[in-house]
Amino acid sequence: MIQEGQDPIAKKRQAQPKTFKDAALELIESKRPGWKNAKHTAQWSSTLEIYAFPSLGRMQVASIQTADVVGVLKPIWNEKPETANRIRQRIEAVLDYAMALGVRTGDNPARWRGHLDHLLPKPTKVRSVKHHPALAHTEIAEFMAELSGRAGVAARALAFTILTAARSGETRGAKWSEINLDAKIWTIPPERMKAGKEHRVPLTDAAMAYLEPKSEDSRLLFESETKPGKPISNMSMTAVLRRMKHDDITVHGFRSTFRDWAGETTGFPREVIAAALAHGIKDKAEAAYARSDLFEKRRSLMEAWSRRAVSTFSSSNVSLLNRSLGNT
Repeated sequence: MIQEGQDPIAKKRQAQPKTFKDAALELIESKRPGWKNAKHTAQWSSTLEIYAFPSLGRMQVASIQTADVVGVLKPIWNEKPETANRIRQRIEAVLDYAMALGVRTGDNPARWRGHLDHLLPKPTKVRSVKHHPALAHTEIAEFMAELSGRAGVAARALAFTILTAARSGETRGAKWSEINLDAKIWTIPPERMKAGKEHRVPLTDAAMAYLEPKSEDSRLLFESETKPGKPISNMSMTAVLRRMKHDDITVHGFRSTFRDWAGETTGFPREVIAAALAHGIKDKAEAAYARSDLFEKRRSLMEAWSRRAVSTFSSSNVSLLNRSLGNT
């Protein structure tokens, strides 16, 4: 091979089976020096980790067919057309890379023109389905700054919900018995969780700043101002949004804001993000091995979220923040 001008090591490497994930990570590393912004690396890694690797990651890159690619794209094509098209482009790039290495032959099943355009609607023609309209994650710091100046229980509850990525019902029903101030943990019992499973939430200093001084264990964190002993209504936080002239978003939509921020701008693994949202793992084989709630990794994720959402937060302004919310 050397006499013929070939590299035997490269030939051996090409002859070895390669998974889609292997090829994707190699491609990302090869592109990294040419990317001016480090976010490109994080975005490539996170989107493939979240959407492509669960089904394609362990497949031999040489065996991936059109049905496999469509299986990744179809579930999100109508709901998140822009994200889905970026994922398609990245899958196509990975498969092109594999062909250039000589570990794959034939047409690229992720090709759009003349191939997937016959199977999926054009991305620009798809109307994104938004069941819970959400604030763009790029606007979260500005929104939180405005929210911090509003008094009232509902405003505090909304801020706490956003900073913990919780569901509104989980916040409204929260009691002091669920809060460990020393460990900075909020433990939501199974009967209050959508999946019927206990969920631990790491509390950041920014989130804890929206809590009043500790009360009896049986008391609610966010008690109705008009009905003592009762939780705020399910429309109270929505009313705060309306007063802030944000008729275009919902309280639940902030979970999407968190999800988009984490998936698009950070390098946190998808299972950590899913655990933070108390989402179950759809893949049964993967779920069987997911015995940990990844708590410490989730704490790092929530700290990063707090820094992004409350960019001016520091321990020195906790008392100022509490005073602005009407606390003592």
